[in-house]
Amino acid sequence: MDFDAPSTPLFSVGQELAAFLASCGILSRGWGEVLNISNTGSFVLNEYEGIVYVTFPSHIEDFIVRDGRYGECRILDEKKAFSENLTGNDGQPPLVFKRALTRFQAILDNSDFKAQMQRLTSQRKEQAIIFAGHSIGGAVATLATIWLLEKRLRQISPFCITFGSPLVGDAGLGEAISREDWSGKFCHVVYKSDVFPRMLLAPFEATADPLNAILPHWGIIMNNAPVTVSQPNIQEACRTLLNNVWQCTSLIVKNYTEESCLRSPYRPFGTYMFCSSYGAACVEDSEAALKMLHFTMQSKEVTGACISDHTGYGNMLEHITEFLLNTRRIANPISDSSFEMGIALQLEAMGVGAENDHAHLALKKAGELQNKYDSNIAKLNEELSESQSYLAQLEWYKGRCKDEGSGYYDCFKLQGYKRDFTADSFRIKLENFWSKIVKMVEEHELPSDFQSQNKWINSGTTYRKLVEPLDIAHYYRTRKDNKGYLSQGVRHHRHIVLQKWLEEKEKTRRDRGRGRDPKKVRTKFASLTEDSCFWAHLEEACRETKLANKRFEDYVCNMIKNRSISSEVFLEQSSFMTWWQQYKDVQVQSPEWRASSPLLQEMGSES
Repeated sequence: MDFDAPSTPLFSVGQELAAFLASCGILSRGWGEVLNISNTGSFVLNEYEGIVYVTFPSHIEDFIVRDGRYGECRILDEKKAFSENLTGNDGQPPLVFKRALTRFQAILDNSDFKAQMQRLTSQRKEQAIIFAGHSIGGAVATLATIWLLEKRLRQISPFCITFGSPLVGDAGLGEAISREDWSGKFCHVVYKSDVFPRMLLAPFEATADPLNAILPHWGIIMNNAPVTVSQPNIQEACRTLLNNVWQCTSLIVKNYTEESCLRSPYRPFGTYMFCSSYGAACVEDSEAALKMLHFTMQSKEVTGACISDHTGYGNMLEHITEFLLNTRRIANPISDSSFEMGIALQLEAMGVGAENDHAHLALKKAGELQNKYDSNIAKLNEELSESQSYLAQLEWYKGRCKDEGSGYYDCFKLQGYKRDFTADSFRIKLENFWSKIVKMVEEHELPSDFQSQNKWINSGTTYRKLVEPLDIAHYYRTRKDNKGYLSQGVRHHRHIVLQKWLEEKEKTRRDRGRGRDPKKVRTKFASLTEDSCFWAHLEEACRETKLANKRFEDYVCNMIKNRSISSEVFLEQSSFMTWWQQYKDVQVQSPEWRASSPLLQEMGSES
């Protein structure tokens, strides 16, 4: 693969993004607001040049959590500050840093934070809000941003800036953020030798003792008093802390295999801005950010800087604001490749050094992965165009069958004409295409937000509604046992996944207040039946008990009322009309049924 002209944003704009963030003023203003907040308060809200800054105290002295090795807990606690929609790709609620969640929950319960947010949201104009925090305050700011984003308020545009913040959540939280397209809402500023952003990658048993020795000195610095690490006990505590954290991050970076309960659950998400005396660069890929948290900590000067760097973000921002605006060149270019040069510039800006082979490989791997994503999507776009021609052929087939009075489900099931076999060939080609897409998503060969993109959701939904009835017909025509398509798990995995994509998107739209207006009632039947499993429900109703038929009757009646069923279902020769005539002939003998059956009334009105 040629990497001379990559499309990835990681290296072509990593330094440019850092330069923009540093020069536009919001980082310096955010840090200034952080410095002005007392550690005894809950939050401070100030407005500057039309932007509202909400900052949270660092509470660095409260870092250590005695519950569990890494101080994690489920984000869905008994107070339910966050919604049940916030889940990882496995459907489970994410794990988060318990101390940060407890702090944020206390702010919600014991301050006017909610009232202030309500005041801002009640304004008619769109309002930009920046949540900022240092140390644990950064983790609290992250949770506050997620909390507000979940409100889905159109007039509010939140952004989060953290300085030296510990990691907040596990991979599941990152997946939820990515799925909602919120990753761009978070900027985590990390000074090269600041140990705090890496701290939760090590268990508390490895960090508690040295950290307890260092915390008082951090507190002194936060009160703007000069302090050094000349005292032997502090120097030794710093060395122990850094060594223990470094060993843990080293195992994670090397993909060390061990029992999952012995590894840190925390993972990065959002944009990470790594800063050093040589400049700054941004990384957006989670795995690359995790590895750079390790590699940027490898330096002879780290021991002396781990205290000062955690509180030195103000001086650092002043330095890089000017530094990043100047053109940088590597003294000894290691490659003529623009891709390789981009990586080297990134590493130099982070203070790692262009010659660090492990760090170079980590960023190169992230770039290759992004290029792989881009290449896969480009190929799928080409194949999608071809697949749409197959769908057009099946639409023609559907119309032809309808003209002949029986509908395409029944025609395909009978396979009585050459066109039915041709339609089957298109069905198989489409099956291969969409099965491949689902497999690529599940094997992480496509971006994590792929399944939330409207283009693929809409294309997959059209495919499912048009073609799954043919899959059902094929199954009932060729099956060799009495297994039901739905009741006994025969339904194809790709249809289940594609339906889940749509349901998740619709749920998101409803939560944002953008769902289908219940006041708007369809006046015409759908061109494609909304429930792609309608014919499977019919097949099982034909073979089931009277109670099952009653459930099917109610199901069909609701679809008729909502006009979410295709008109071809009611063609005279369709399987549904055959079932209806047989079912009605039996039920009509009951006066109670004749008087109370809603489907009888609906079918009468449609006849």
